[in-house]
Amino acid sequence: MIALLQRVSEARVDIAGQTVGSIQQGLLVLLGIERDDQAGDVSKLAKRVAEYRLFSDSADKMNLSVSDIAGSVLVVSQFTLAADTNSGRRPSFSSAAPPAQAQPLYQNFVAALQGFGLKVATGEFGADMQVTLTNDGPVTFLLHSKGN
Repeated sequence: MIALLQRVSEARVDIAGQTVGSIQQGLLVLLGIERDDQAGDVSKLAKRVAEYRLFSDSADKMNLSVSDIAGSVLVVSQFTLAADTNSGRRPSFSSAAPPAQAQPLYQNFVAALQGFGLKVATGEFGADMQVTLTNDGPVTFLLHSKGN
């Protein structure tokens, strides 16, 4: 499971011209789910996202998490994060989980973040979405449920 975190001052996701999810200060999480991901990956990654320190404290050090600042999270499914781009000129999506496997894991990830007391907005799994954000910093980190 892969999460691309972007610290934002605001973000929203639109589908067919209608806003379906929006937040103010917090995190935009683009979530990629791979074939070998399981329930344990969900809980591990959700905990890391909720506790990852990428907001500044009073000394301007990245010591605060989205939970610490009572921020919000916008979670958007993005299967392209699971692409194999190591060779050729076209990505391979063979490592991406099929929708029947990925959608429940995506929903469980959202629920796990909510379980940490976070306000969570979402896009729509599998939809063609337009994501608008104001990246604060810019600050962007890539987290994996396996290893780093």
